Amino acid sequence: MSGVVLAGTEDHPNARVALATALTAGPSHAYLFHGPAGVGKREAARAFAAELLAEGSPDPDGVRHRVKTGTHPDLTWVRPTGAHVMRRSDVAQAVVDAAGRTPFESSRRVFVLERVDALNDEAANSLLKTLEEPASFVHLVLLTDSLGQVMETVVSRCQLVRFDPLPPARIAGALEAEGVPAARALACARMALGNGERARLLASDEGQGLLDDVEAMVRAALGIGDDDDPSVRLLARAKAGSDRAEAEVEAARKARLEGEPKGRERTALDRQFDETVKRDTRRAHTAVLDLGLTLTALTLRDLICLAEGAPEAALDPDRAERLAAAAGERDTRRLRAAAERCEQARLALTVNVTEDLALEALGYRLAALVGPR
Repeated sequence: MSGVVLAGTEDHPNARVALATALTAGPSHAYLFHGPAGVGKREAARAFAAELLAEGSPDPDGVRHRVKTGTHPDLTWVRPTGAHVMRRSDVAQAVVDAAGRTPFESSRRVFVLERVDALNDEAANSLLKTLEEPASFVHLVLLTDSLGQVMETVVSRCQLVRFDPLPPARIAGALEAEGVPAARALACARMALGNGERARLLASDEGQGLLDDVEAMVRAALGIGDDDDPSVRLLARAKAGSDRAEAEVEAARKARLEGEPKGRERTALDRQFDETVKRDTRRAHTAVLDLGLTLTALTLRDLICLAEGAPEAALDPDRAERLAAAAGERDTRRLRAAAERCEQARLALTVNVTEDLALEALGYRLAALVGPR
């Protein structure tokens, strides 16, 4: 593996060195990949797993291909079944029990767990013994976008591998290579805060529509818009996102169950798809609202930058200047308070609040803070 750069680590020298060392000197039993979303952690985890499982194989390229397609029997990939939580049932059989069984064909078994910051207490406690005393052939790779929210008992049992935010210029260059105009590419890259996946979304037609919805919310708060309740547009966009997620799961259900004979196995698979529909539609819906409120806060932040005489610090200066020109001078303290209200509303979405009422209330609060006085 000397000199080989794992996919997903090209822009992360710390992660590249740590994983290359692991593959040459011998891997640890547990790693925790941490850093912002959309920077390559998932891709790096799959590439790392492929190399762990390919070692000693008579057909290493075949192993890598099956890991890439998710068909290798010694790789287990675990995602939370809850919209915001990973339950004990997610790890009990798939990880804790399976880690006690020898590999099917490789000399190792690899378990990748996404969003370990979502582990509830019961799930984390169930996983601890596996993290503390795994079998010699077991390697676990844990992923998180929020290291500070991962339980300390889990963090302390893993080797940390840091992934940094992607540089805006790097993201913008990739978007330009895909045909996105330079100014738009740079604004999307900066608004994404180092998240390459998010930048690509913002550069798309769907993302530009979301940015327009966010601008409408800010205009309404500033008292310069012509939309009485722009949050309705954001909710409609979230509903469209959940509808798309449902359609994708239903297509997968149809393909998987086609030709499957009636019986207990088919019934169990059908129930699993029912749960997947609930989970994926909820996540997609919440993701749109979460991003919309994040972008609203960032737009208010840009207005603060202009008001403080630091236009170079604005993430999307063209949009901010357009808003500032229409709104005139506003109190920066109130703009900061408004941005904080957006963040509070975003966090509240994770505790099953009534979304339309929460967004309506946020609109009133923002208008009271930064509207015409």
